[in-house]
Amino acid sequence: MRWFGRRNRFAPKSLSDLTFRCRTCEVEHDGMFDLACNAPDHWPGDQPREPNSALRLDGDFLSDDFCVINGEDFFVRCVFELPVAGLMNKFGYGVWSTLSRTNFEKYVAAFDDARPGDLGPWWGWLSNDLKTWPETRNIGCWVYPQLDRQRPVVVLDDPEHPLSIAQDVGISVERLMAIYAAEGHGPANQY
Repeated sequence: MRWFGRRNRFAPKSLSDLTFRCRTCEVEHDGMFDLACNAPDHWPGDQPREPNSALRLDGDFLSDDFCVINGEDFFVRCVFELPVAGLMNKFGYGVWSTLSRTNFEKYVAAFDDARPGDLGPWWGWLSNDLKTWPETRNIGCWVYPQLDRQRPVVVLDDPEHPLSIAQDVGISVERLMAIYAAEGHGPANQY
């Protein structure tokens, strides 16, 4: 299926037209869904994920929301949002960003507060390479903590990077389908 260049006559005009069985996970997808990176690309191995409550600041630690590597590098799980042309909801990448130890500790201390107060934005480095984009790992970003235990939102600090431009102006439904396909969630059959 071709998603770039000339329009594929089988491509959906909107995601409300889109229903497909994924060729990888065999789940029936109906409309837009988010994608997530399970860990920062820096994560050293196959250690099991632990509960947030077991957080340690020494050694290696990975949970759904926090990551520590060698007791020196600190990461938080965030959301990188992209508007999609013609849709009200944004597409989200679950990504990881570095934080300084000081800001990481502030974030953790306020994590369970429904209204964490005046936190951030904080400087970090995007810690995942995202398929279909020029290199995204180690691009400077701003991390904006959210209320009510929502994951922080990331905004890139490089206005020239194509992903930063897409965050400002949005992407097409076809571009989103190309992202899904690159991540292994394309249709099992041509539709």
